[in-house]
Amino acid sequence: MALSGTSSFNPDVGDIIQEAFDRAGVSFRTAYDLITARRSLNFLTLEWANRGINLWTIQQATLIGGGSGNELVKATSDYSLSADVMALLDLVLRTDDGSLTSQTDYPLNRISQPTYSSIPNKLSQGRPLQYYFQRVGISADVVDQITLWPVPDSSTKYKILYWYVKRIDDSGPGVSSTMEIPARFLPAMVAGLAYMIGTKTPEAAQRLPILKAEYEEQFSLAAEEDRVKASVHFVPRIGY
Repeated sequence: MALSGTSSFNPDVGDIIQEAFDRAGVSFRTAYDLITARRSLNFLTLEWANRGINLWTIQQATLIGGGSGNELVKATSDYSLSADVMALLDLVLRTDDGSLTSQTDYPLNRISQPTYSSIPNKLSQGRPLQYYFQRVGISADVVDQITLWPVPDSSTKYKILYWYVKRIDDSGPGVSSTMEIPARFLPAMVAGLAYMIGTKTPEAAQRLPILKAEYEEQFSLAAEEDRVKASVHFVPRIGY
């Protein structure tokens, strides 16, 4: 028996929706069926962001600092993040960017709002050591931002690189586009959409426990595979 020789299966939105309706035992007939399924698909990707870190959504970016090369601006503490930030992971302050001999990255410590509010002089200048992350991005024209302390004391030598969890792209207006997920998460997406369709369809009520269990199992399998597999060493710290 001959093999196909391909491994590129990547169903479009229409195929994902059709498969989900089939699993839910519901007929896919009207234009509204498409609208409601596509809406549920978008809610599903937002739910995944709340479940934890999906490795394929981790992005690196350079903070737009305002200088000619995105350097931080002297005496400016507040900076906006990318509009697609769902969660902020790590920040480093880079000095002398591009220099083979002196470029250095310094990790920045994240502090809470009460800690930041307790700082007596919030205008004190120096090399930034800490940042306060403000989650204010509730609309397309308002994005999350960070507040640095100390405030940058130079407009020429500081840059900030950050790693964040990116918001998964929407399903789009049609059915020919593909979702921004790796192949290993396709079973979980179909199973999750089938469960969501079942919750909105009375005739599928009896299938809901099965659909829910299948969704949780498929997501757990995908999430278990979607993890860092690098070695980790724990060294006890013994005080004297």
